[in-house]
Amino acid sequence: MSEAEIGVIGLGTMGAMLALNIADNGFLVAVHNRTSERIPEFMDKAGDLAKHITGHAELEDFVQGLASPRNIILMVPAGDAVDAQIAQLRPLLDAEDMIIDAGNANFHDSERRARDAEDSGVPFLGVGVSGGAEGARFGPSIMGGGTSAAWDRVAHILRAISAKYDGQPCATYMGTGGAGHFVKTVHNGIEYADMQLIAEAYGVMRDGMGMDATACGAVFDRWNEGLLQSYLIEISGKVSAATDPETGNPVLDIILDRAGQKGTGRWTAIESQMLGAPVPVIEAAVFARNMSAARDLRLAGADAFGSTGGAMSDGAVSFDDLEQALIAGKVLCYAQGFELLIKASADYGWELPMAEIAEVWREGCIIRSAMLNDMASALTNAPEQNLALAPYFADILKTNIAGLRKVAVVAMGAGQPVPALAAALNYFDTLTSARTTANMLQAQRDYFGAHSFERTDKDGAHHGPWLDQHLNG
Repeated sequence: MSEAEIGVIGLGTMGAMLALNIADNGFLVAVHNRTSERIPEFMDKAGDLAKHITGHAELEDFVQGLASPRNIILMVPAGDAVDAQIAQLRPLLDAEDMIIDAGNANFHDSERRARDAEDSGVPFLGVGVSGGAEGARFGPSIMGGGTSAAWDRVAHILRAISAKYDGQPCATYMGTGGAGHFVKTVHNGIEYADMQLIAEAYGVMRDGMGMDATACGAVFDRWNEGLLQSYLIEISGKVSAATDPETGNPVLDIILDRAGQKGTGRWTAIESQMLGAPVPVIEAAVFARNMSAARDLRLAGADAFGSTGGAMSDGAVSFDDLEQALIAGKVLCYAQGFELLIKASADYGWELPMAEIAEVWREGCIIRSAMLNDMASALTNAPEQNLALAPYFADILKTNIAGLRKVAVVAMGAGQPVPALAAALNYFDTLTSARTTANMLQAQRDYFGAHSFERTDKDGAHHGPWLDQHLNG
């Protein structure tokens, strides 16, 4: 076999699927795994695609099996494992050989690795890949970060293996350094929020309206035919309808209510605070996952106070209200995510292509949604405008915000936790407040810390009369 055009290190689920995808698109690919026993298993499962794949138990043989200049994709756990793998590889590589980190890296790590690579005169890419195992195998959404020259060198491969929307590859260069992984992080934050909003709507149906899982699934299926059409609504209908083969009960009813997370949603919330770009729906989703993990605490709370989540009165909330709540919540969630991208782009000097980000997310990724096409159009017309203020989405919010308000208020009145829906509503109400209560905060800050404040009737920094009282005793 000829030398491979690209290599993949790491044959876990995502790495194995990505390697098969590359081979399936006609490229010769070399593979290596830290535990060499995994390689023959992978080759056996590759079937006919094995003719496009070479497996190498030794790292040195893997490197030698690649055409020069070499292009190597790392699909190893994020963090120290990536640095360790890079340290092992670099002595074996030539100056023009490129390492591509396609794992779920923290963008700060990608920024550091990109700087180190630049200082060493070697190419590096930090690439966000979304779509789970199915996406990796048949077409993910790909977000590239690094130098444009490094991206251009492998763009033909990454575009070929990516998902396609009306024939357009869902793979785009985002900017220098960690830009690609930052965009992927925000994608995952939106994913957290979208999932939590759907889970809260399910909770309203289950606990507030007394519906079983199958009935909830039918509602999700119906919603998937309208504005809410998306991958997450689609699979929510499917998991609601699924039956456990062991018990014959709905699968949802036998799943413990303790959610896991890999940390990317938390990274989104942290970066939003550092950049001063609020993402309260994402923060609420992270909070909800953390509280779900604290199951012993929740059981103790329910024992001490009684479980507060109760049934709603008949007709208190309709399916139309719930649909409106999810539509409004989704628009506001995405608006917050893109606001964070806009702020990061300015602060980090990335010039992120906002419309192209929405386009890349239209297929292959977890948050793919019918709304993203209209979001791409809105961002093309006004790339720095909050999506909630774009005419198309402003009209959607005007039509659906009443449903969000009704569901949030009724659910909280019944003692049902709806942190993401409530956060979306509070964001909207704050967004539309011409005058907030921050004047009180500024007065307090000036009183105890002499921080000063602005006045409504004149320019400059000012202090209140209390400052003289402090100084004069």
